[in-house]
Amino acid sequence: MILDYKGINIFYTDTGKGEVIVLLHGFLEDHTMWHDLVVKISNNNRVVCIDLLGHGKTGVLGYIHTMEEMATVVKTVLNHLRLRKYTIIGHSMGGYVALAFAKLFPNNIKGVCLLNSTYEADDSERKQIRTRANKMVQTNFESMVRMSFTNLFSAKSKLEHQEAFEEALQIALKTSLQGYMAAQEGMKRREDFSTSFAQTSYKKAILLGKKDTVINVKNTIKFAKNHNIDTHIFSEGHMSYIENKTDFIKEIVHFIEKT
Repeated sequence: MILDYKGINIFYTDTGKGEVIVLLHGFLEDHTMWHDLVVKISNNNRVVCIDLLGHGKTGVLGYIHTMEEMATVVKTVLNHLRLRKYTIIGHSMGGYVALAFAKLFPNNIKGVCLLNSTYEADDSERKQIRTRANKMVQTNFESMVRMSFTNLFSAKSKLEHQEAFEEALQIALKTSLQGYMAAQEGMKRREDFSTSFAQTSYKKAILLGKKDTVINVKNTIKFAKNHNIDTHIFSEGHMSYIENKTDFIKEIVHFIEKT
């Protein structure tokens, strides 16, 4: 389905009936990453998937898509559907958007689950990486997307899940140059959500990949323990919905049942 927002199309899907679950994809992904999960949970829940700014079938607004702007787009869709209370699950960048949403609209949140994502802001090294990527991608788009996407998988996973990897890569390659750059700038500028995430009363969970090279797994486990946040560690890397699909679906279902 399509919704107009500031003159651009926002694409979303709305499946099932029951408690509302909002699924937010990560960088270089779109709503299709959630397909297997939607099939599993839409029998008992109303599941809304949204293509974030500059991704999938959703347009771009400029050269910086902040997490707050993306969260406002999500809220616009949910308001259009007349939904008031929901649980949000976000993968990677989608987790950043979920945290921005929860801070902006706390009264609407029943729970937040971070999948291969973090509450921390980028450190100086990560910001520099994003800046370099945005310079390089302007002249080497396809090679940059391939490299950044491939690095999210372990060597083992790329072989074991070759078909799913290739399908996800093709979706990544469909991201526009402007969408790529705007998301990188937005992620680079995002605030640290450590305090707001720790202090909120809604149900929380963090699902991590043991071999994830993007997330500081050790520090995240310590943070979660200190703040009584449920965690689960998958055996592989950053792309748990592919690398640990069965376990990923099981843990998401468990989280939804608890909220």
